[in-house]
Amino acid sequence: MAGNPRKIVLAYSGGLDTSVILKWLQETYKADMVAYIADIGQGEELEPARKKAEATGASAVYVDDLREEFVRDFVFPAMQANAIYEGLYLLGTSVARPLIAKGQIETLRKEGADAVSHGATGKGNDQVRFELTYLALEPNVSIIAPWREPAWDLTSRTKMIEYAKKHGIEIPASQEKPYSMDRNLLHLSFEGGVLEDPWAEPPKEMFKLTVDPADAPDNAAYVEIGFEAGTPTTVDGEALSPAELLARLNAVAGEHGVGRVDIVENRFVGMKSRGVYETPGGTLLYAAHRAVESLTMDREVMLARDQLSPKIAQLMYNGFWYAPELEALMAFVRKSQEHVTGVARLKLYKGHCAVVGRKAEKGLYDERISTFEEDAGAYHQADATGFIRLNALRLRVRKQAGLDG
Repeated sequence: MAGNPRKIVLAYSGGLDTSVILKWLQETYKADMVAYIADIGQGEELEPARKKAEATGASAVYVDDLREEFVRDFVFPAMQANAIYEGLYLLGTSVARPLIAKGQIETLRKEGADAVSHGATGKGNDQVRFELTYLALEPNVSIIAPWREPAWDLTSRTKMIEYAKKHGIEIPASQEKPYSMDRNLLHLSFEGGVLEDPWAEPPKEMFKLTVDPADAPDNAAYVEIGFEAGTPTTVDGEALSPAELLARLNAVAGEHGVGRVDIVENRFVGMKSRGVYETPGGTLLYAAHRAVESLTMDREVMLARDQLSPKIAQLMYNGFWYAPELEALMAFVRKSQEHVTGVARLKLYKGHCAVVGRKAEKGLYDERISTFEEDAGAYHQADATGFIRLNALRLRVRKQAGLDG
């Protein structure tokens, strides 16, 4: 049991877990409960969650609109770093949790509360992401993680539902689904239940943000995304705020079935876990950003950034958003983006996203040099002879010395 807190700020979603936890914390600690709801793109889920928190016993409910901050300060930097965890996952949950935790700490200070709490289990990544952020921002804060508390005995879905019914807590219809979901502007994630069998195909009706590629329109769609210094600013020539831009891309990509990923990933706590993700707009952003970089980024800078990308993705996945090593790596990423300005054109067709054009006013691509036609002396092909022989020198010496195995 954690101390005797007077007031607890709970990261609240309105789902079964956090609703039960709100009531359990209230009963167990006899504390005032503050429900903290971060609006990072859940849409129609927010108002029902606010009402439910009040009905469940929260003395105060905060609904913070963090959509612009989420996309501007968390989604875009991850994209600029080309941060993709284990080659496929675009970190939709990973980059959201530190922002939610930051909001909780700010609310704790406003409310004069003395503890924070979350609904993450002792098996997952989210407990780490929440708590690393809490402690980085408020080193001496008291943290209550119910799933790890000795007094917590609601260790199954059945027990939680029974507890909810006993205390008059509404059970969302979504809880009847054989999997769990988590949504924000970047993605919708699915895990648990029927998905725990890595051989089982996800139910067709499960997906919410993307149509089945087989049912997508028979005609391809084209979309142009403009960047300024690595930051997405326009869609089809129209300037949009970060959240508006991602929402626009989610709609067009989802209509064409783009952005589904089904993976078995390595959790930070040590186990493997199967996750299914819909990241429609994010898939377009990563593809378009890379296309503009191909015109504007120096080869060695790109190589250095790409070598850092897996480490950055790992740090973000594991919850080290506010760690000094990530701050240092992201400083390099920001520097690398200074000249990434241009437009990429994407073609969307039945689940596929292809780059079909890219342009930049100040790019490094020089057609006079690259052309297979007459180059008017822009490139002297005879120069390649010395270049090749110098690069081959160590190989020749090795062979001549009989050290080539």
